[in-house]
Amino acid sequence: MRAEDLHHQRALLIDAVAMGLLRKYLVENFGLTAARAVLTQFGFAHGWRMAEAMRTEFKWDSDDEWRRAGARIHSLEGLFRLESGASDALSKEGAVLAASYEAEQHLLHFGRADSPMCWTICGLTSGYISRTIGHEIYVVEDRCIGKGDAGCHLLGRSREEWGGDQSEELRFFESGRLAECLDVSVRRVTETLRVAERKLRERRKALVRASVVEPPLGIVALSPRMRQLVDLACRVAKVDSTVLITGESGAGKERIARLVHEESTRAAGPFIAVNCGAITETLLESELFGHARGSFTGATQDRPGLFEAANGGTLLLDEVGEVSPTMQVKLLRALQEREVRRVGENKSRRVDVRIVAATNRDLSHGVVGGTFRQDLYYRLKVVELHVPALVDRRDDVLPLARVLLSEAALRMKRKIAGIAPRAADQLLRYGWPGNVRELENAMERAAALARGARVELDDLPEEVREAVPKAAVSQGAVRPLEEIEKEYILAALDANGGNQTHTAIQLKIGSATLYRKLKRYSMQGLSAPTVAPATPK
Repeated sequence: MRAEDLHHQRALLIDAVAMGLLRKYLVENFGLTAARAVLTQFGFAHGWRMAEAMRTEFKWDSDDEWRRAGARIHSLEGLFRLESGASDALSKEGAVLAASYEAEQHLLHFGRADSPMCWTICGLTSGYISRTIGHEIYVVEDRCIGKGDAGCHLLGRSREEWGGDQSEELRFFESGRLAECLDVSVRRVTETLRVAERKLRERRKALVRASVVEPPLGIVALSPRMRQLVDLACRVAKVDSTVLITGESGAGKERIARLVHEESTRAAGPFIAVNCGAITETLLESELFGHARGSFTGATQDRPGLFEAANGGTLLLDEVGEVSPTMQVKLLRALQEREVRRVGENKSRRVDVRIVAATNRDLSHGVVGGTFRQDLYYRLKVVELHVPALVDRRDDVLPLARVLLSEAALRMKRKIAGIAPRAADQLLRYGWPGNVRELENAMERAAALARGARVELDDLPEEVREAVPKAAVSQGAVRPLEEIEKEYILAALDANGGNQTHTAIQLKIGSATLYRKLKRYSMQGLSAPTVAPATPK
């Protein structure tokens, strides 16, 4: 075809995969509705222009031949392939497409759909036929390969002929619909950005007030074990492997899961967490895989599951050790096949989601005991990240406490500058069986009860105030003798209300020796409580 055959306008051949990527971008950034409006109206304009070029530069025996040529030229372009014997979408029976590039691209990027997906082709066919007929014709698709049908079925009618049957479908051809869809999408994106910016500002203020410089990754990790964990999490985040996160309850497993998501190529996608132990088996299947309308009592409409909702992102299966044996089989199949089947349906849907599982149980013991499937265990444990208990990362206790205190004070609109030395010492002595979650609750309590600009010992929970230092060796980590001695002396002094004389007698050391040790602690920057004078005899 010569340039003059197209009104001296430039014609482009666009790769189908590139169009599929454009479709993916529009859907992910503006939503299905806005994407459909854009592609439908783009197709209409393209079809109209093609019909004008064909009419002007070629001689046709009849307008009907000119109209029927549209299907052939679009087939040559590779947009679709008509079923044998079909002519165009204007006939009473419509036209059946045996192949559609648009349906194929949608299946590739999003899996099987619930409704017809050949938006551009419907617009293209509508534009071409409208120009050849002389008045607007709207082509609607009622069957589509993209939703599991054998072929795509197109049917063209005028607005009057359609009546009110397809009023919602015809709105996508209107420019006002496009403006409305894009306006809604822009408002939604803008609001999301505003919320994110507000959270970042609040977070930054909290960190400044806490006088703690937070690492770029958003995790306080001063202890060697946490540094190793964060490094390993960042490395595994770059690949799409399944991750199993283990550790005690409240240790911060979900925060590590978020780190894996944020440092991965899926960071722009959704991060969805579900507590498997808090949902019954029947509801968990519906929650994860979705359900069809009428599949059970109360299922009034089709509902996608969390696997589909997390498409393109990360799904955290928290407390995966609580999943029942029956559900373990279904979960294993979803992980292996990368597809899910909604409750009440007999068709599968492709999903593109990264699975991160978390548990406070030892799943290897569950495998030995027969309560957890071995094949599922190894499917989940491609890489294991173990989050240490707070008692094993004491270097992180005070920095974490300051950050959590500052965040709590910010929420309560209270001006609290920090933690008093005696309170800080007691935070280090306590064993924190509830880990970071317990520390967070303690700091929230302290922020609520603090009388002045800093947290005092009396503001801490009773079990924290009464904690005494423990000299036990934990997992081979031997602490310096001087550090243990310091904690024990301060604890004894605190138990005696700051009376140095009584403390020295109980420790069986001289008062001068005790005084020198307390002075040395202060000179080393180690906080020592304010002591009361010796009781006169």
